[in-house]
Amino acid sequence: MIEIRSIYTVGQLNAYVKNMFTQDYLLQSIFVKGEVSNCKYHASGHIYFTLKDPKGVVNCVMFAGSRSGLSFRLAEGQQVIVGGAVDVYERDGKYQLYAKQIMLDGNGLLYEKYEQLKRELEEAGMFAAEYKQPIPRYIRTLGVVTADTGAAVRDIIQIARRRNPCVQIILYPAIVQGEAAVPSIISGIHALENAGVDVMIVGRGGGSIEDLWAFNDREVAQAVFDCSVPIISAVGHETDTTIIDYVSDLRAPTPSAAAELAVTDIREILGNVERITYELEHRMYRKIQECRSESEHLKLRLRAYSPNGRLREKRMTLSRAEDRLQDSMKRLVKDRRHRLAVYIERMKGLSPLEKLNSGYSFVTDDEGRNIRSVNQVNTGQNITVTVSDGSFTAEVKQCPD
Repeated sequence: MIEIRSIYTVGQLNAYVKNMFTQDYLLQSIFVKGEVSNCKYHASGHIYFTLKDPKGVVNCVMFAGSRSGLSFRLAEGQQVIVGGAVDVYERDGKYQLYAKQIMLDGNGLLYEKYEQLKRELEEAGMFAAEYKQPIPRYIRTLGVVTADTGAAVRDIIQIARRRNPCVQIILYPAIVQGEAAVPSIISGIHALENAGVDVMIVGRGGGSIEDLWAFNDREVAQAVFDCSVPIISAVGHETDTTIIDYVSDLRAPTPSAAAELAVTDIREILGNVERITYELEHRMYRKIQECRSESEHLKLRLRAYSPNGRLREKRMTLSRAEDRLQDSMKRLVKDRRHRLAVYIERMKGLSPLEKLNSGYSFVTDDEGRNIRSVNQVNTGQNITVTVSDGSFTAEVKQCPD
């Protein structure tokens, strides 16, 4: 028969274990590294997550009051170092790590430095759009700061020459990885700036965050920002983002894309020239037609307002007036002739000559007075008798009593 010395409740057991954890100094201030899993942000502000490695798993919690010890957003898959205390949650009888601070481990530390420098440079205004220089549309010289070996430089040269063989490419063979990379990249930027290139590509092929770290350096970022030549950053692959991507005047997702952004395709240029030539010819033809129409219109107006035209018009008016005047004169003469004939006929009826021609005579005394009565003459008085063909003098021989 088993001898039972003492019997404990579950709560007593959990309290005892919790007390043992509390008395262990190591567990009250411990740093544990691992991969974040099952991360959940609770509405209360607490963060619940699991820390794991290939050999084990531990539950973790960071209370809202300790969130000041977290400088980034915790996410699945991050490699972190968690500092805090290991304690037992009495109700469930499970121990867990109560986090006071969380730091990124390895690449995570570099990422934290990257984020910190990014915030500092952004606050300094080095990412501001007003400092971005426009990339020239048509260039003669292209400067490239990258390693002289590798796919990046080959892609840039191949694409640039294919797009425009006339563009001169000046390569500065820079060291793009390791301790010597930062001064080498800065020297390349200054050298090509002094060479007077039209635009510059600064970059390299893909790699890990450590491989690309030179392009996250503060001094490199400052050199890119201070450069008077427009710079296109082309670091790594499309998903890679470095500090100079924010500082440069234009960011290209890859070195190949940078060459396409820097060098305009000559086929596009020739196409634009052909299109502009066609538009120019069309506009010139239309303008010539408009000028011809305007010229014809002005010619007609000039003809209408010219002195010769007015003289011809006046001549025609004068000619028509002359015709009307001649017609009027003819009508007037005809009318006058008719009236004259009437008057003549009337005068003939009253003319003494007509009377004389009819056998009558006109008798006057010595004083030329017409003798109409025998009482006007005396015997022996001379009188003048006028007949149709002349006149003669006669003496009155006898007067009636």
